[in-house]
Amino acid sequence: LGLASAQKKTLVSNSSSSQNYFSLLFLKTMTLRSVAIASTLSLGLASAQETAGANPIQNENGLVRIPMKKRSDHEMVAAHLKRERDALLLALKEKDAKVADVESDIEISKLAASAVLRGSQPKFGDQMEEFLTEGKAENVIIKDYSNAQYYGEVEIGTPPQKFAVVYDTGSSNLWVPKINCQNCGYWFIHGGKSKFDSSKSSTYQADGSDFHITYGSGDVEGFFSFDTVTLAQDLQITGQKFAEVQDAGGLGIGYMMGQFDGILGLGFETLSLGGATTVFKNAIDQGVVNQPVFAFDLGDEGDGELTFGGYGESTLPVVFCHGSCFLQMELLIDVILSHNNAPRPFHFSDDSKFKGDISWIPLSAATYWQIDIENISLGSFSSGATSGIVDSGTSLITGPSSAILQLATSSGAMPNIMGEYTIDCGKVDSIPNLEFQINGKTFTVPGKDLVISSAGTCLFAMMGMDIPQGPQWILGDVFMRKYYTIFDYQNQKVGLAEPN
Repeated sequence: LGLASAQKKTLVSNSSSSQNYFSLLFLKTMTLRSVAIASTLSLGLASAQETAGANPIQNENGLVRIPMKKRSDHEMVAAHLKRERDALLLALKEKDAKVADVESDIEISKLAASAVLRGSQPKFGDQMEEFLTEGKAENVIIKDYSNAQYYGEVEIGTPPQKFAVVYDTGSSNLWVPKINCQNCGYWFIHGGKSKFDSSKSSTYQADGSDFHITYGSGDVEGFFSFDTVTLAQDLQITGQKFAEVQDAGGLGIGYMMGQFDGILGLGFETLSLGGATTVFKNAIDQGVVNQPVFAFDLGDEGDGELTFGGYGESTLPVVFCHGSCFLQMELLIDVILSHNNAPRPFHFSDDSKFKGDISWIPLSAATYWQIDIENISLGSFSSGATSGIVDSGTSLITGPSSAILQLATSSGAMPNIMGEYTIDCGKVDSIPNLEFQINGKTFTVPGKDLVISSAGTCLFAMMGMDIPQGPQWILGDVFMRKYYTIFDYQNQKVGLAEPN
């Protein structure tokens, strides 16, 4: 009751007199409900609050949270070293007999440097150009997930079958491997991949149309189906079109070694193959999220969190109420305020994830979450006006190969045969800050955060990727870790704020 009184004072001081009456009516309703629930708690009965506390991914404050597990820096660096070794071995095999006889590490290093100088490392731009020429650009996704670092849980079917997926703002389809999938992992690597079995789901509906998508590393093939998809064990989306993958060989070793089973795209409909409505669009249309908004809090070192249905802007603290209780109160507020033609004074959302103001950035294209960038600078490098996408499915920051080479050179990093860069770990503290000028504001990634390090190896967290058409830069997890990142689907804008 004391809290309700404080809330009442807040509303009285911030609202017009016509709003106060209806706001206080709501507060009375909320207070009575709080007393009822508090009484239930005192009797030792189960409460909504206790249920929510037992499971951190249930509804909380009208929001739905999904924990995002982080692939360790050690795994990231180990995967980089393995790719480098495999590339060197492949390069050796392709040389003439004289080069094939080279055995010393010094000669191998010379070979790698020579290959880079001649531009013999794989060029994604060449592959993209080929697809564009053949009229297949709609099937090309500008990534390969070999660097995917965050993944969360999704459930498909009835009863639900659980999968670890990359929640990816850079694509729009949901796919998971099916039983008997080829090139879909092995039991001795992270316990194998979880695979969908349609025969065990009572809500499964066959579609059968082909699913064929080409990533930067190769093809993934399967077919489309329909079933119920559940987010955070609570939000059920019925009739969701998704793909059952039969062959994931195109994703290569990155998928084999990765701790994720599939991909859940959070991009827009225009990127979706097979005319599939995206999971989040269906969630909006079916009314299972409060607001058409989701947000990532990736943090600096540990695991992250993905929130559906809102973000932090609450000015009114509320207790003793969770889940459907909040949905009822949201509805009550809307009815009262619309009757009085008054603006909503607050939303139920989470203000613990960031501090200060949100910087809103309008999208330049609603395909990827694409934005205009006025300039990117580091040391003496300056990009000038360009474009980029904010992409949760890419761990590094990518840009045109020539620009990344200049940035790496300015930082003291050196390329390897794959076009990836490493830097002497002793030079990390001297790396200049990377600055993005976006919508009139400066967003900074400190130099020390441009490195992923483990066991004496420091991987430069920027990589060249040449894309002949579309966005030139990808602002992946390295960027998103520095900002609480909000994706507003309805208003087609991205919000960035300083995380707590």
